[in-house]
Amino acid sequence: MKRSPLQVDLNCDMGEFPEAVADGTQEALMQSVTSVNIACGGHAGDEHTMRATIEQAMRYKVAIGAHPGYADRANFGRVELQLSAEEVAKSVFEQVSALSQIAAGCGARLTHVKPHGALYNQAARDQTLAAAIAEGVAHWSREVVMVGLTGSSMLEVFREAGFAVAAEAFADRRYEADGSLRSRKFPDALISIPDEAGRQALSIVQGNAVIAWNSTKVHVQADTICIHGDTPDAPKIAAAVAGTLRKAAILLHALAGAG
Repeated sequence: MKRSPLQVDLNCDMGEFPEAVADGTQEALMQSVTSVNIACGGHAGDEHTMRATIEQAMRYKVAIGAHPGYADRANFGRVELQLSAEEVAKSVFEQVSALSQIAAGCGARLTHVKPHGALYNQAARDQTLAAAIAEGVAHWSREVVMVGLTGSSMLEVFREAGFAVAAEAFADRRYEADGSLRSRKFPDALISIPDEAGRQALSIVQGNAVIAWNSTKVHVQADTICIHGDTPDAPKIAAAVAGTLRKAAILLHALAGAG
């Protein structure tokens, strides 16, 4: 997706925890972001959380996307599974379709799809898996933007499958020297200091080097920047990121169009 260097989408994974839906956390996040990725019954989420999150997103006028993951709730979809391409495609289709049906009932539509957790990380380096995700979404519709890790082959796989794509980077995660995300098994994988997350987001948008966990400079560029809804103090992080970008005259705008 070709976007102005002064424009970026801020996305956040939501609908994963009923408590966050009910206690105002999600609505606090929605005041800062422009897109939400809603868990749709795989790693998390159910009909109630999907509908409630969609309704919240509509009130705050943020774009709505599906966030399908491995149907492994015990591990929150963050453990790599070895499923066949057919199994992955079927699961992705079922999850995206479920969210789409609820969205339609609310008078909303899905604008994008972003895989979750281990499914996302595996697909970033496994083109067969990325193709299976694309197949599952395509069985539902190709009229959405597919979100994938910037610099990874999954974006090209999605593009070759006929989708518009958006390259994603992370404000609240550290990077390895090869541009991959620092594994969550390490205690320093997350950036929990709001101002630090804001600085990292700004460096991404401006096309500067991002400092990885081991002080290696990694060049990261993106169309959309993620803030995880389950990161500690996520609303404060989102507010800091949005504030830092706006102060630098960066326009925050939801994804739209082909790339």
